[in-house]
Amino acid sequence: MKKKAEWPRKLRSQEWYGGTSRDAIYHRGWLKNQGHPHDLFDGRPVIGILNTWSDLTPCNGHLRELAEKVKAGVWEAGGFPVEVPVFSASENTFRPTAMMYRNLAALAVEEAIRGQPIDGCVLMVGCDKTTPSLLMGAASCDLPSIVVTGGPMLNGYFRGERVGSGTHLWKFSEMVKAGEMTQAEFLEAEASMSRSSGTCNTMGTASTMASMAEALGMALSGNAAIPAVDSRRKVMAQLTGRRIVQMVKDDLRPSDIMTKEAFENAIRANAAIGGSTNAVIHLLAMAGRVGVDLSLDDWDRCGREVPTIVNLMPSGKYLMEEFFYAGGLPVVLKRLGEADLLHKDALTVSGETIWDEVKDVVNWNEDVILPAEKALTSSGGIVVLRGNLAPKGAVLKPSAASPHLMVHRGRAVVFEDIDDYKAKINDDSLDIDETCVMVMKNCGPKGYPGMAEVGNMGLPPKVLKKGITDMVRISDARMSGTAYGTVVLHTSPEAAVGGPLAVVKNGDMIEMDVPNRRLHLDISEEELARRLAEWQPNHELPTSGYAWLHQQHVEGADTGADLDFLKGCRGNAVGKDSH
Repeated sequence: MKKKAEWPRKLRSQEWYGGTSRDAIYHRGWLKNQGHPHDLFDGRPVIGILNTWSDLTPCNGHLRELAEKVKAGVWEAGGFPVEVPVFSASENTFRPTAMMYRNLAALAVEEAIRGQPIDGCVLMVGCDKTTPSLLMGAASCDLPSIVVTGGPMLNGYFRGERVGSGTHLWKFSEMVKAGEMTQAEFLEAEASMSRSSGTCNTMGTASTMASMAEALGMALSGNAAIPAVDSRRKVMAQLTGRRIVQMVKDDLRPSDIMTKEAFENAIRANAAIGGSTNAVIHLLAMAGRVGVDLSLDDWDRCGREVPTIVNLMPSGKYLMEEFFYAGGLPVVLKRLGEADLLHKDALTVSGETIWDEVKDVVNWNEDVILPAEKALTSSGGIVVLRGNLAPKGAVLKPSAASPHLMVHRGRAVVFEDIDDYKAKINDDSLDIDETCVMVMKNCGPKGYPGMAEVGNMGLPPKVLKKGITDMVRISDARMSGTAYGTVVLHTSPEAAVGGPLAVVKNGDMIEMDVPNRRLHLDISEEELARRLAEWQPNHELPTSGYAWLHQQHVEGADTGADLDFLKGCRGNAVGKDSH
């Protein structure tokens, strides 16, 4: 357990506000135009409430109201709260993809912390990329920080059926193509998909990353699953505001909490909840920011023997509301601890160990959080596949895949990029059947650019009309955590940099063997070498702006797709005074 720092002591905000110098008067004087009394500048903790609220980030649209509860908690604990708007990348509105802006948001957050008089941070997040980006920026500065998420929206219902945000979008869309649902019915179902404030109500990426923050120890226990409109979400926000003040006094920092053991806890929790494949890329990036050596091999090693016990869409049948009522992530962590799959001594933002936080919780619904013997998947961890098609790895989520496709050999049907896919997929003359392997290129971090969530390619209508709902699909793209299917993602090196995926041709045979972690293009080594030597890039390159910076500096999916100059940059967070 970390030794608490002495209190009182001089905090970094006093570099701006302390004393009687001209500069201190300048800094204090301007802030006083908000009506703050002089005694607020007496050395108490200044807490930055970093808020990703935006009208164009619907998942986070209620965070302004929630921030008021955080402020109340900070005031109660004797701190000085200041709300700071930060870059908000919405998964459902940003083009070409929110993932391209995760690193920009992290950089903006890092500089917002570094350049301003903040002693500790409350990271107000929700939508997919806001959670990792704020954690990445906070980790780089390493000031005391704590996460409070906006929470998932309420269950959706359509004609008596639970509707999972995202998951049913993909399902209903395929039903329309198969002739099982009319377009008018699809439009009617739209109203049921997002019926309250909050993030996706499935175990999509937003709920996954909220769970990852809690499993890492960076959020108060129980934070992840409370619905956005439940009064207990406001209570959690207020308690978080109280807690960050004490964290500053104790000098409890991200580097004390986000250790290798904490990341291993998060990886195992991700397996148990049937979490999003996006967690792989985000946790790798977060670990790089805090200086922890985490790799794809750790994902495969830690998750391999963990059963998926959370019966939620897209892997199961329930939604986040039921998960909360059953006991939420603390029950899952307790189960991991009982199975000796948890580093029990890992420290959390509460100042207690993760085991102390969860050891006495109760599972209130064993149909939602299942016993291990009734697990959805006995080995639910993210699978890392390697072979001549993915020398640096590719990932697959077994809890959302079809068991009969886990060992498969099929003929490649190739799409050069997402536009090529869209142009061909609905054409009945496309030479494809359910035994084929759909391959899409140029959708990785550099290729799209930004690595969009297009990996869960919809099946061709002529296959869907046979009653087939799944095929093997391979790409260097990502997929939404709300999606499902036997989908191989994050294939590295990506096609846009000349990885083997770039030279797959129509008619090539591809072998996938999930139990043996193998992904193989069935051509000779000599033929593969010849194709790679002849390969030329064929995707358009950005020429200006952040898109150019991103394309020049983004790393591969296998290491987290961070910008190469930002990894391992944790250091002094105090900005220099220029006045």
